[in-house]
Amino acid sequence: MIGWTLADWQAAYRSGADPADLLPRLLDALPGDDPAWISLCDQGMLAENLRALAGLLASAGGQRSALLLYGVPFAVKDNIDVAGFATTAACPDFAYSATQNAHVIDRLVAAGAIVIGKTNLDQFATGLSGTRSPYGVVPNSFDPDYVSGGSSSGSASVVARGLVPFALGTDTAGSGRVPAGLNNIVGLKPTRGRLGCSGVLPACRSLDCVSILALNIEDANAVCRIAEGPDEGDFLSRRWPVQAPPARLQMTPRMAVPQRTEFFGDEVAEDAYKAALARLEAAGVKCVPVDTAVLDDIAAMLYEGPWVAERYAAIKPFIETSASALHPVVRDIIMGARGHSAVDTFRAQYRLAALARQASALLADVAALVVPTAPVHVRIADMLDAPVALNTRLGRYTNFVNLLDWCAVSMPAGLRSDGLPFGLTFIAPAWHDEALCEFAGRWQRHLDISPGAPGVCATRPATPPAPAPAHGKAGEHIELAVVGAHLSGMPLNHQLTDRQAQLVTQTTTSARYRLFALPDTQPPKPGLQRCDDGHQIVVEVWSIPVAMFGAFVAEVPPPLGIGNVELSDGRWVKGFICESYALKNARDISDHGGWRAYVSTLSGK
Repeated sequence: MIGWTLADWQAAYRSGADPADLLPRLLDALPGDDPAWISLCDQGMLAENLRALAGLLASAGGQRSALLLYGVPFAVKDNIDVAGFATTAACPDFAYSATQNAHVIDRLVAAGAIVIGKTNLDQFATGLSGTRSPYGVVPNSFDPDYVSGGSSSGSASVVARGLVPFALGTDTAGSGRVPAGLNNIVGLKPTRGRLGCSGVLPACRSLDCVSILALNIEDANAVCRIAEGPDEGDFLSRRWPVQAPPARLQMTPRMAVPQRTEFFGDEVAEDAYKAALARLEAAGVKCVPVDTAVLDDIAAMLYEGPWVAERYAAIKPFIETSASALHPVVRDIIMGARGHSAVDTFRAQYRLAALARQASALLADVAALVVPTAPVHVRIADMLDAPVALNTRLGRYTNFVNLLDWCAVSMPAGLRSDGLPFGLTFIAPAWHDEALCEFAGRWQRHLDISPGAPGVCATRPATPPAPAPAHGKAGEHIELAVVGAHLSGMPLNHQLTDRQAQLVTQTTTSARYRLFALPDTQPPKPGLQRCDDGHQIVVEVWSIPVAMFGAFVAEVPPPLGIGNVELSDGRWVKGFICESYALKNARDISDHGGWRAYVSTLSGK
């Protein structure tokens, strides 16, 4: 199980393995003194989670393929709420017991994933080093004398060592990308608002993103697609735009690279960067030097400007009464917010808008910007001696991204001559996430290196994980809720799969529907009716290409039709509905909760 990717976990379950056998063994194998963890699931909590998973599987009619992350363990940065765990943000005096999951946790758990533990971080997600935590310094997975990077240090470490196939981090200034680059794994920072942040303790609320750390880009992208979706608890949550950007880059794209690159005297890193760019060009990329001085100016604004006041606002009641409980470096950074006024904030916003216009010109004629993820590797001892100056160096090529509302992915780019990993980050405007991930997959295949710490993954997975289509990408796919004979494993499911449709998730309707077994239909079909005194009915949401949708609808027989269906999370998607005349002699089967459950009662007849 160590070093398994999503594809490996999915293959194990297809071969007959049981989460109730694998996950307790995995938990037993995790050392209790590992500084990457703040808290671990115990066997009792795991047993409860496994019972919940069994309930999910039963509601899916026993179809494991309907749960895209069935039985897959993952880790969560300890500034993200998971019910049953304490959320500490690496500050014991601040800790509270989470009573409900963050939005992204709910999405992943609904797909069958199981939280194994909460991971260490730079306190209050303030830092890029992994050294600012009372729970211990998280060492680099290649050399324990070096920093792991932060603030998502623990999440990067457990993924790099193959303890889980993916982990959640957060990213405000590079906190998901820097530790990925320093540990030879993937760090995906999606467009701001793509993943909802309700239940995530803010660092800088207007800039924060939930990030995905994984061993390969296929896994990171699959998890991101499952975790995305409208978050009514987060007013900064956003949907994919109606006119979505292309889902892929051209085969031989032009990419911008900094005209002048700063490595702060780390010649080994500079050599690794030059070698990585040479590999990019060998893969068909045209590297175009551009003057990135404006990005340096923007990056400086993050901590030198008033945005630090957002960190103060996030924990204001606590820091005003318990400042001594904070890590000294973190306290000094956050308390610096008191030196900024409202006037300073507006002036900074105006200046950022002007600089952002200049920055957007850098990407006008290229597909992406390519930079070193981190320009230096830093020893822990040196970081402790100069915690601010060296931390700033680590963020040289990350701090500007969220301020500009860009998306980014850090990818392994090979090892330096001293054996430490080196990462490249690909950066593009908002909502170009899919295109970046598609190109990152090409880069991953071209480079063909083993991800993670030495010896964790001898080979890359032979097959990608089960696909998880992106939600709501107008102009490319349509989301369709199916309730009966088109469900996975049912007689008409081929009408979807023959048209390249892919399963997104299993969920339920809102509690405003009734389900009826229609008489004299072959194969047997249900009818869904919206009403005031309804139930939540189990549905599957499939993503079907727009070009295939008309042909699919043409095969829908009366009295069924395609209309709009409200899901339990408040979204409306296309879905099967039924004309009322056909329900007069139909049997109301709403109490069964779904078509599979009803059909299972007929199996003995």
